[in-house]
Amino acid sequence: MARITIPTRDEAPAASQPLLDAVGAQLGVIPNLFRLIGTSPAALEGFLGFNGALGKTLDVKTRERIALAVAQANGCDYCLSAHTYLGLNLAKIDEAEIALNRRGLSGDAKAAAAVKFARSVVDARGKVSDADVAEVRLAGFTDAQVVEIVALVAANVFTNYLNNALHTDIDFPVVSAAEAA
Repeated sequence: MARITIPTRDEAPAASQPLLDAVGAQLGVIPNLFRLIGTSPAALEGFLGFNGALGKTLDVKTRERIALAVAQANGCDYCLSAHTYLGLNLAKIDEAEIALNRRGLSGDAKAAAAVKFARSVVDARGKVSDADVAEVRLAGFTDAQVVEIVALVAANVFTNYLNNALHTDIDFPVVSAAEAA
């Protein structure tokens, strides 16, 4: 059970309501995470702006793979559940690949470099080695894309920490970080 009340769309602060409406229009539903963030209009506006910009980077499969690796690393069941659902249904990633992604791996060589680097960023709290950066660049990622991978890690760490701290009720088919990928 959530540690703070997750408002309905109508209970959310007035400044959050149009932002939540936009989420609902895009996704067809307003997930608990967005309604939770919406308790702070400033946090919701910032999160949606950052996420919207990052949605224009890399490809959807790579973004979902990174989200899965980060959620597993941080033990976030909400994000694992959401990104497993999105990975399967939006990005069309198969279950075997999702299992690899959760472990910081991929069956695709270029994606493997991105996911491994993202996992290294989490594990090293950003203090990755020169070799880590060189490896992701050698796989074909530009300097801008390396920055975008780190930005995606940061966005996912925010939601992981928020969900872990406040025990957001999971409104996707449940996937547990405790279950080995």
